[in-house]
Amino acid sequence: MVLNYIWIAFFLVTFVVALFQTVVAGDLSVWSSIMSASFSSAATAFEISLGLAGILSLWLGLMKIGERAGVIGFFGRLVSPLFTRLFPGVPKGHPAMGSIFMNVSANMLGLDNAATPLGLKAMQELQSINKKKDTATDAMIMFLVLNASGLCFIPISIMMYRAQAGAANPTDIFLPILLATFISTLVGIVALCIKQRIRLTDPVLLAWLAGMGAIIALIVWLFSGMEGERVEQWSGFIANALLLSVIVLFLMAGMRKKVNVYETFIEGAKEGFKTAVTIIPYLVAILVAIGMFRASGAMDWLTRGATWIVGCCGIDTGWVEALPTALMKPLSGSGSRGMMIDLMTAHGADSFVARVSAAIQGSTDTMFYVLAVYFGSVGIRKTRYAVGYALLADIAGSVAGVLAAYLFFK
Repeated sequence: MVLNYIWIAFFLVTFVVALFQTVVAGDLSVWSSIMSASFSSAATAFEISLGLAGILSLWLGLMKIGERAGVIGFFGRLVSPLFTRLFPGVPKGHPAMGSIFMNVSANMLGLDNAATPLGLKAMQELQSINKKKDTATDAMIMFLVLNASGLCFIPISIMMYRAQAGAANPTDIFLPILLATFISTLVGIVALCIKQRIRLTDPVLLAWLAGMGAIIALIVWLFSGMEGERVEQWSGFIANALLLSVIVLFLMAGMRKKVNVYETFIEGAKEGFKTAVTIIPYLVAILVAIGMFRASGAMDWLTRGATWIVGCCGIDTGWVEALPTALMKPLSGSGSRGMMIDLMTAHGADSFVARVSAAIQGSTDTMFYVLAVYFGSVGIRKTRYAVGYALLADIAGSVAGVLAAYLFFK
C-alpha cells in the first residue's frame, strides 16, 4: 500500500508543480517536457529490462549449475549461523540461504551486473515458501533492505568516474564510501531486527556484526597505506578474480557431480529471460513516475528548499550542492550518477562537494529500483513496511557519506 501511495504522489506533485509553473511563471513548455520524460522513461525501462535479459540468462544459468552441483547449498550452510537469525522464517538448509549469500557477496565486491540476477534468484527462492504470494514476508523485507543499503567493499565504478573526470587520486573516496555503506547496512539491519523482534543480543549475531566491523577496519588499514593507483588495481583484481573463480567452481563442481552443465545452464538461462520480461511493467511504472517528477522541476524545488533550511539553521553549507545526489539516489541510479558527474565537471573532481557527492553515491543502492525489480519479479504487490525501512537505511547512508567526507577531506 505504501508504494501505491508514493506512486500516486509522484503524479499528483508533478501535476501541481506543472500547474504552478504555468499559472505563476508562464511556462507552457513544462507540460511537453513532462510528457517527453514519460515516453523516454518508459523506453529506458524497456532498455534496462532488455539489457538485463542477457545478464540474467547468464547468471541464472550459472546459478542453476551451482544449485545442481550442491555449491549453493554449501554456501547456505556456511552462513547459516548468521542467516538463520536474520531470516528466522526461512527453513534451515533452504536453497534461499545460498542464493542470498551469493547476492550479498556480489554486492560487496561492487559487481552490480552479477548481484541483480543473483538477487532475483534469491527472491524466487523466498517466494517459494511464501504463503501469501502477493505480500512481502519479513525475510523478503530483510533481504531487500540489505540490497538497498548497498554494502560494497570495492566501489569500482565511482573510482572510474573520478579518474575520467581528472581526479588527482581517484581512489581517495574509497575509505569514506566504505564507512558510509557499512553504517547504512548496520542501521538497516538493527532497525529491522527491532521491527521483526529479532534478538540483537544473540551472541552469534553480535559476533558476525563485530566480525564485519573488524573486516572493515582491516580493509581501511590495508588500503590506507597504498598509493591511489594500487588501490584501484588491487580492488579491481580482487573483485574480478573472485567472480571468475566462482564461475570455475560451479563448473568444476558440476563436472564432479556428473551434471550435464550445458543443458543445466540452458535451463537456468530460460528462467532468466522469463524473469527479465516479468519485471518490465514494474520498471515502467516507477521510472515513468520518477522521470515526470524530475521534468516538472519538483526536484529542483526540493533542493532549493533544503538549501534554505540548512542555511537558516547555521550549518555549514559546503555539502548542500551535493544534496540533489542524495535526493535522487533512492529514485534513480542513473539520475544520481549524472548529478555526481555534473558536480565533478562544474567544480572539479577533487572539490569537496564532488567528493561528498561521490561518498553519497556509493553509500547505498537505488532503493525504488531495487524494490520494483525484486518485488516485481515475483509478483509482490503488498510491500508492507519495506519502503520505510529501506528509506531509513538510505538516509543513514547519505548522512554517513557527508560526515565521512568531512572526516577525510575537511
